[in-house]
Amino acid sequence: MISPTTVDIVLPCLDEAEALPWVLGRVPPGWRALVVDNGSRDGSARIAEELGAYVVREPVRGFGAACHAGLRAASADIVCFCDCDASLDPGLLVPFVREIVAGEADLVLGRRRPTARGAWPAHARAGNVALSRLLRRRTGLRLHDLGPLRAARREALLALALTDRRSGYPLQMVVRASDAGWRVREHDVPYLPRTGASKVTGTWRGTWHAVQDMRRVLAEGVAGEGAGR
Repeated sequence: MISPTTVDIVLPCLDEAEALPWVLGRVPPGWRALVVDNGSRDGSARIAEELGAYVVREPVRGFGAACHAGLRAASADIVCFCDCDASLDPGLLVPFVREIVAGEADLVLGRRRPTARGAWPAHARAGNVALSRLLRRRTGLRLHDLGPLRAARREALLALALTDRRSGYPLQMVVRASDAGWRVREHDVPYLPRTGASKVTGTWRGTWHAVQDMRRVLAEGVAGEGAGR
């Protein structure tokens, strides 16, 4: 069994008022939900607080900025990450945490499997495939997705000294974990149509910017292992 006090789940949030009740209603019992409000204008922070979440306010815009603010605010031994748009069920993280607790893995990732047409736009999938191949070339890890659903130990994550504050944050976490010799695992998870409009991969332009952020992360790694740690 997982102790109810050992897990914090970081939920980066930007205008997700409609999705929050569904997401927070699926956080496993005993886990603490850290909703990181990244400048919402739709009352997301208020709704999250009313639903019992701990709200962290991060004024610096960026997916990485929100994730890292949540990581720094966390206090549990294990920290999970999940999008706040109802595309992923936080309950799927329970077996991920079990693997961490059992010492079978250091970082567990979810490989998104779309459940409906349009859940994952073609341009976003194409960008993800290209980055997965570049990641394999850089680290040797045979991963298929760089998705947001993941779990690891808090102190170990902080020791990676992640610096990216935009879309490259998830990739930088994996690259630095690999460089540090972490055991990284990946498991299929159902990916649902998100609630509301995507801020990153909903358009070709957003996807292109995300890919560029991640290419910069890979270039930093090649330039010198350990840089920025």
